Amino acid sequence: MLDRSRQVALQIYEILHRRILTVELVPGTVLSRASLQLEFGVSQTPVRDALMRLQEDGVVDVYPQYATVVSKIDIRHAQQAQFLRLSLELEAVTRLTKDSPAATAAELTDILEKQKTFASPETYDSFDAADREFHRKLYERADILDLWTNVRRQSVHLDRLRRLNLPMPGKMQTVLRDHQSIIDGIHSENPAEAAAALRKHLSGTLSITGLISEKFPEYVRQ
Repeated sequence: MLDRSRQVALQIYEILHRRILTVELVPGTVLSRASLQLEFGVSQTPVRDALMRLQEDGVVDVYPQYATVVSKIDIRHAQQAQFLRLSLELEAVTRLTKDSPAATAAELTDILEKQKTFASPETYDSFDAADREFHRKLYERADILDLWTNVRRQSVHLDRLRRLNLPMPGKMQTVLRDHQSIIDGIHSENPAEAAAALRKHLSGTLSITGLISEKFPEYVRQ
């Protein structure tokens, strides 16, 4: 499973991080260091280093001499991440309606067409990856790609909320329609239309945090 030519602790971190963000490891899951050592065939040190990095990301809680547990989804943190994304991406789409809108719309359309092929419960991971690719393209085309890494780092709780929201009936179709509306606003060189479409899109998950909290009360903290 691990590539011995790469740093082992980093790979363990990446694998566990992905499992947490996709809610394969649900909040409250105890991460046994001994079990992780056995799974990855490594010593204690790389597992400890990976868990420390996950703790820095805010996705695990470490209780010394007791346990390491996948953290609950922090609604307040998710709200702040959404505020950050909205601020940056509103400026990005406004800029893109004026700067090569046709080329930008074409690249976004290619991603959207790929995302449509993954609109199925069996391919949540691929659908989610295409969604991130769509938004990353906004940063790239607006020439603010360096900010994407910071946004991703701040979005771990928001991403987990989104993952719980994604299987809800009609959610994937709503995402596809929202993406098309953003493309239409950019292509038509209409900053107000593009901004309104983006604002609606990014508000989707947080608008139903109450429903998510009711359905998964053990997974979230306000």
